[in-house]
Amino acid sequence: MLEQPNAGRRKALKLLAGAPMLPLGLASTTLLAGCGGGDDAAVAPAPAPAPGPAATFTSAEFVPMSAPTLATPEAMATTTVGSSLKVSFSDGSSQTYKLAYQPFFVTGDTLPDGKGGTVVAGGYYDINNQPIIDTSVAGKERQFFSDAPDGSSLLTLANPTVPGVKGNTVFAVVQFEYTTRNQGNASMYGLLPSPIAVLTLDQDPATGKLTPVKYHNVDTSGVNGLWITCGASLSPWNTHLSSEEYETDLMDANAVTQLQGYSRNLYGDPARANAYNYGHLPEVTVHPDGTGTIKKHYCLGRISHELVQVMPDERTVLMGDDATNGGLFLFIADQARDLSAGTLYVAKWHQTSGSGPGSATLSWIRLGHATSAEIRALVDGGIRLADIMDVKTADPADASYTRILYNGKPNWVKLVPGMEKAAAFLETHRYAALVGGSLGFTKMEGTTVNIKDKRAYSAMSRIESSMLAGNAANAGDIQVEGPYSGAVYELNLKGGQADKTGTAMASEWVPVDMAAVPALISEDLGGGKMKQQDALGNFANPDKVATPDNLKFSEKLRTLFVGEDSNTHVNNFLWAYNVDTKVLSRVLSCPAGAESTGLHAVDEINGWTYVMSNFQHVGDWESPLHDKVKAQLDPLVRANYKDRFGAAVGYLTGDPTGVRLAKA
Repeated sequence: MLEQPNAGRRKALKLLAGAPMLPLGLASTTLLAGCGGGDDAAVAPAPAPAPGPAATFTSAEFVPMSAPTLATPEAMATTTVGSSLKVSFSDGSSQTYKLAYQPFFVTGDTLPDGKGGTVVAGGYYDINNQPIIDTSVAGKERQFFSDAPDGSSLLTLANPTVPGVKGNTVFAVVQFEYTTRNQGNASMYGLLPSPIAVLTLDQDPATGKLTPVKYHNVDTSGVNGLWITCGASLSPWNTHLSSEEYETDLMDANAVTQLQGYSRNLYGDPARANAYNYGHLPEVTVHPDGTGTIKKHYCLGRISHELVQVMPDERTVLMGDDATNGGLFLFIADQARDLSAGTLYVAKWHQTSGSGPGSATLSWIRLGHATSAEIRALVDGGIRLADIMDVKTADPADASYTRILYNGKPNWVKLVPGMEKAAAFLETHRYAALVGGSLGFTKMEGTTVNIKDKRAYSAMSRIESSMLAGNAANAGDIQVEGPYSGAVYELNLKGGQADKTGTAMASEWVPVDMAAVPALISEDLGGGKMKQQDALGNFANPDKVATPDNLKFSEKLRTLFVGEDSNTHVNNFLWAYNVDTKVLSRVLSCPAGAESTGLHAVDEINGWTYVMSNFQHVGDWESPLHDKVKAQLDPLVRANYKDRFGAAVGYLTGDPTGVRLAKA
């Protein structure tokens, strides 16, 4: 005989049949709690509710620090951080991190080379990868090392193979722009081939701290050495994009003499270095064993490359041009993730306001298309300036020449027939001016992109000479007022653009206008160039950005980081500007006389957040800027940084542990 379900179960089943569909957990607890027992059976307690979604990051706010003063001279003579970072979460909670600076090394330190030996950080090497020795003081011979670390990148690779790492393997690429002086105090600027290094770092999973375990000097002999490597960026495909600024002007005897000194140190032969091998875009690929290899792209224009920013399409490249009579240049590669071929453009500035730093809409002039290989073949074939164009520095009174402005001075140029491509890619500044580009910018430095809002940012470190209405170097298109201490411009990016001839530009990331960000316009004390100093010696308001240089944008923090290279601030600062709240916060102060360099904002690596930051040429005293502080600070700076020969490479982090944007 079949067992009959009891009354309680029958009742429950009837209720189920007529009940609306409910989530399984709710149906089982409300309707079936008594199944298996009688009507009077005890109801089982409901299980604990499932946990809600984990709290997520919502915003970040930098709490600023004050500028150091002579009340604490030690703080003015080193990297000082008195700021903090408040991280907020979706559940209404927040966490505040006290920030601190963590150096990897000071140049001139010795680090492990990964082969059982050591290597000098920032050390210089000739074309045969032999150390270049400073012999300027008898009995104190030593390898030259840089006091000017600059562009840096932080990255990870799959399956790293560097021994000695106990936690997570992270890599950094660091380049060294120049060295200021030899031990005999003679200038060495531009006389040594710029080194570039790969650091293998051991990331502590518990604290996020990064510790160097290997230093690898990249062999640059295959690209004829590197010339004055300034800023850098990390490409979307995880390579380090370097730079070569202040390309040699073959019409300038002093510039040619500098190149000969460089050639003597690189090759042992003052005549061997070819100016046309420099002023291009180097690209470094890091390998899992902690080494790196380099190539140089000759098709992005030979200009004063401060750095480049690749857009999310992985083809469009916006460039900084640190020059007088500089231009805004854009490159669109033929293929994504491959900068070896493409089309080069220069911007035309159509002024909409000349007030302050001014504003404009932009159009674009196509300069030409080339592959890197074909331009390098021209250089290897011995092409000379006279083969490309005839250049006069005095008026030839000949209508076949066109007057342009080049590096603040007039040139009269006549193109050799059929040499348009060579001119576009080897004499880029002159050719861009010749075809009508707006060659009037001054010290256009850092460039970065805000992907979400589709905006680029460009730092104009100083607004002077060729940008100013009425100045002898002004070419006519850009006629603004200042301020001298510069500004950061914002450029809206759009697709559907065409060049001057009406030909479509194959990019959705073309700048269409340009105007300064109000909060990032400097304020010259006294209303003009070096007109008035405050009690410490500043020529510009120390509570505002002055002479902006390095720029990097953090998508997750919604923050534009701005590093200074100021001759109007006694100490240079690193700033954080929130593009949503419009709040500007000082987060770090460099040692007096040093420039803020090496910026790279890294949202997360293995859950930890970093802001790479270096400085260069510490104690580079200028008069009258540093007259009020030099006597007190110079001994401290010399004690901290190897008698001013050293400079720090490192990162901004939390104290005592690193910064996380995820809730613990």
